[in-house]
Amino acid sequence: MATSHFERFLLEATVPDETHWPLGPDCLYGLYTSWCRLHNITPVEDITFRSAMRRCGVDLRNSRRRMTGQAATDYILASYPATA
Repeated sequence: MATSHFERFLLEATVPDETHWPLGPDCLYGLYTSWCRLHNITPVEDITFRSAMRRCGVDLRNSRRRMTGQAATDYILASYPATA
């Protein structure tokens, strides 16, 4: 079966993590939009993303995932205001 772009996102931009604070729904969606930007993919709307994460077995209230890779860097840098 072909891997969906949501599964690819989880494989490339997140890693399992039982010891740290898990990514919440908003952070996970923000990371997803950063990952999409890096791959020239138009991100789906938040509600569609949440449904896709449930289909991938991710509990958005306790994702047990943390961010990693280029998308994490992009997301973190985009989350902080520019300093003058």
